[in-house]
Amino acid sequence: MNSSVLVLNRSYLPVHVTSVRRAFSLLYQGIAKVVDEQYQTFDFDAWSQLAVARDMDAIGTSGGTIRVPRVIVLVAFDRLPKRHVRFSRINLMARDCFQCQYCSVKPERSELNLDHVVPRALGGRSTWENVVTSCVACNRRKGGRTPRQAHMKLGKKPERPRWTPLMNLMFSSVRYKEWRPFLSIVDASYWNAELAD
Repeated sequence: MNSSVLVLNRSYLPVHVTSVRRAFSLLYQGIAKVVDEQYQTFDFDAWSQLAVARDMDAIGTSGGTIRVPRVIVLVAFDRLPKRHVRFSRINLMARDCFQCQYCSVKPERSELNLDHVVPRALGGRSTWENVVTSCVACNRRKGGRTPRQAHMKLGKKPERPRWTPLMNLMFSSVRYKEWRPFLSIVDASYWNAELAD
């Protein structure tokens, strides 16, 4: 129930990835429809009537077995994803590919810290351009100093991402074949295009 489902807007452009549980909720409420491999759409009742083959992911309900949808389209939502990228811990880690920007190690997420390149004590601000991910060891070694003062080097200069880093991760690791037609067309042109204000 917690696996991924691609969410499209009314124009069939990808806007989000959600869980199977949330997808079924949207289907049941009539907010979304399932899109199958032949681009046919199904509401909840029609989808629940389809036969389930042995190799398909499915869930059991009191009314029978229902195929797990991999792509849904929102019935009324036609807006494009926001251009503003939220400055958050997960977006920072995704931007930095969940690895330490000083030693390039990829530790467990719980072992990653956020580090101010120019420490706050020296006037550094909490911005995209001044915060990077670092492992606990490098963060301790650097302490309240700049990388230069600590004789450490950043792997790459931190900058504000053009799109939500999690979307970038989603595109780089397409999980289901049903997603490919909706992502391959847009990943280069749609997601990289600069949007007007």
